Amino acid sequence: MVKKRVSDKSNLNFKKKINLSSKKNKKMEKVLRKSKEKISIKKLKKEQYKKELKPAERFIKTGIKGFDSIFEKDMGIPNGAAVLVEGGPGSGKTVFCLATVNELCKLGKKCLYMSFEESEEQLIGHMKEFNWKADDFVKKGLLRISRFDAIDVSRSIEALLSAAKKELLIEVEPMFFPDDFKPDFVVIDSLTSISSAFSGEESRFRIYMEQLFRYLEKNKITNFLIREVSSPSHVGTTFKEQGEAVSFLSDGIIVLYNVIYDSGKRTSAIEILKMRGVSFKKEIVELKIINKKGIEVNPDKILKKDKNNSFTLT
Repeated sequence: MVKKRVSDKSNLNFKKKINLSSKKNKKMEKVLRKSKEKISIKKLKKEQYKKELKPAERFIKTGIKGFDSIFEKDMGIPNGAAVLVEGGPGSGKTVFCLATVNELCKLGKKCLYMSFEESEEQLIGHMKEFNWKADDFVKKGLLRISRFDAIDVSRSIEALLSAAKKELLIEVEPMFFPDDFKPDFVVIDSLTSISSAFSGEESRFRIYMEQLFRYLEKNKITNFLIREVSSPSHVGTTFKEQGEAVSFLSDGIIVLYNVIYDSGKRTSAIEILKMRGVSFKKEIVELKIINKKGIEVNPDKILKKDKNNSFTLT
């Protein structure tokens, strides 16, 4: 009898535990269901917010004649995108970026041009050559051009990595971005100069780039990052460029070409190689840099080879 009672009690306890655990499971299921519902609601709200935004808020137009027409419905570059502007020497990378800065400043957007090569005076001089009102933009607080030393940046990264015992925790903000100027658009000229300062330290350069991209993304700053390439790998060459890992980190790639004809004539061309979040025409089209006027793109004039018209892209 005693044994039976003991076994009955143990059975009851066991059943209670099962009931308790099933109740807990049900509670957990409810919690999980609610959390999933909250996540799905957040996603829906986010998607709805994106739909409600006007194209002018979702995209930034460069204002460069003919360039924005390459995008579907002339939409422009997605707001907050990190875009590589790459090409060979003399292809027009700096002028293209300065032209975009000029157009955005005219719309009241705040632009920061961060140079690792030319001085502030030289860049303002370039803008004046095209009759762009750089001095007025500076006075109005719409434009800031700052020069940096790439060697100083690499040394700072070295010190931070040593202090953090080689953890991937680097504060990019204090080294680069001014506290008293919050830009809508940033140009970094150039990644090539920064990369050369990390010569032989490709992994550290990549760490720095990852942190820089994260900072720009976190602060929703649309940006152009200039990168000089001696040979465009995407048109068939196999030369490996220093710092090419940034191509994978970027949201978009705009390529400017020197077009060298067999006759010896030189012209320029441009294409959008990659741009997340927007459709665009996949064509290499004519680019013109016009003295005292600026830069123009002819989206209808596609670069084509024929028997009487052979050329090389560099």
